[in-house]
Amino acid sequence: MNKTIVVVGGSTGIGRAIAAGFASEDRTSVIATGHERVGHDEVPAGVESVVLDVREAEAISSFFSAFDRLDVLVNCAGIIRRQGAEFRQADFAEVVDVNLNGTQRCCEAAFPSLKAAKGCVINTASMLTFFGSGTSPAYAASKGGVGQLTKSLAVAWAADGIRVNALAPGWIETALTAALGQDETKSNAILGRTPMRRWGRPEDLAGPAQFLASPAAAFVTGAILPVDGGFSAA
Repeated sequence: MNKTIVVVGGSTGIGRAIAAGFASEDRTSVIATGHERVGHDEVPAGVESVVLDVREAEAISSFFSAFDRLDVLVNCAGIIRRQGAEFRQADFAEVVDVNLNGTQRCCEAAFPSLKAAKGCVINTASMLTFFGSGTSPAYAASKGGVGQLTKSLAVAWAADGIRVNALAPGWIETALTAALGQDETKSNAILGRTPMRRWGRPEDLAGPAQFLASPAAAFVTGAILPVDGGFSAA
């Protein structure tokens, strides 16, 4: 039987790389969602692209109701606001709504089809699941929440045969981190604390995601796996 995999936020960055990784496996059907339509040449081979806004509960419910069974749900949709904007209430609320509430909405809507397949969920946490941020309080709060949501759903859904884990990316070269990567002083500070002495690439998350979704991780649930070049260990 083919595996069905949905990568929410899979049209760009880490999500796109994870979708491409799953699509390279045999007997898989991979659907990647994004909040806006992308060009055909931007979609990885073997991946179906669908527009879905994680802030829209009815659209999410309608989307997931189409699946009789779902083997893997990956939640990668996320935003951040720079230059102190997250200290403003409206920006704080928007970041939390996308990153945390959006993850919860998708998990809840996908539950029946995940239960039917005894599938698994892979959420996207962050280093800021573990650390505070003096410049991005909403992002840190949302990712802290994703960590606790992951553990809570792992406990709640284990009896239904659903495993729930999360990846915690380190400093990865994506559109969200482009400004930091272009700032030599800040980039050097990041590299100075990263034992592997390089920025991560989106593709570095594909293998860990495939592991968490595989039979090799059959007894792994409630885990938050850092993929950060050793940053959180330093």
